[in-house]
Amino acid sequence: MSNPAASRPPTLYILSAPSGGGKSSLARALADRSENIVTSVSHTTRPQRPGETDGVDYFFVDPAQFEQMIKDDGFLEHAEVFGHCYGTSRHAVEKAIKSSQSVLLDIDWQGAQQVRAAFKEAVSVYILPPSVEVLAQRLADRGRETPEQISARLDEAASEMSHYGEYDHILVNTEFDQALDELEALIHRGEPPQSGRGFDVAALVDYAKSVRLKTSETANL
Repeated sequence: MSNPAASRPPTLYILSAPSGGGKSSLARALADRSENIVTSVSHTTRPQRPGETDGVDYFFVDPAQFEQMIKDDGFLEHAEVFGHCYGTSRHAVEKAIKSSQSVLLDIDWQGAQQVRAAFKEAVSVYILPPSVEVLAQRLADRGRETPEQISARLDEAASEMSHYGEYDHILVNTEFDQALDELEALIHRGEPPQSGRGFDVAALVDYAKSVRLKTSETANL
């Protein structure tokens, strides 16, 4: 486990990506190899599942507790998904930072908007695949979804990636270890990801939209 001396103050890092972009894997791997980097643990009203640990996978709370945290301005962001509430604790993030730990928050672009408004010091990174074809292959390699579900994921990706301009940095996840090193360099030394330099994000988004359009047209035939 490495623990390089950080040359910049710890803060909150927002990581967003389309499904299959690798943000969760990168966040976990970086936290595992750096003692002064942790991943954010969300609060949820969802029932605890077998094998899950309170405070590790989620902080499991009842709806009344969650509602009280909202009233107390206790969340940097929160949302309801499939009938259950999820939120990022302001206190937990601030506590980690005061303990000289940077916090990685794996979240979508909508949640990122809330967090940026509530936590001005946050640094945001949008993680992109090098191509739509690579993204499709990574989704297929996970083996968790049907071809129809993968198509739906790619359809969502076109919309999600169009928000890249709202982020401070772009990181292109072509090769996992390289992307991990770039993310670590950003957090420890403030070095912007090199993979995002000169990368034509607009072309990637436009192509993703055209693929979505072609898929939609085919489905209507």
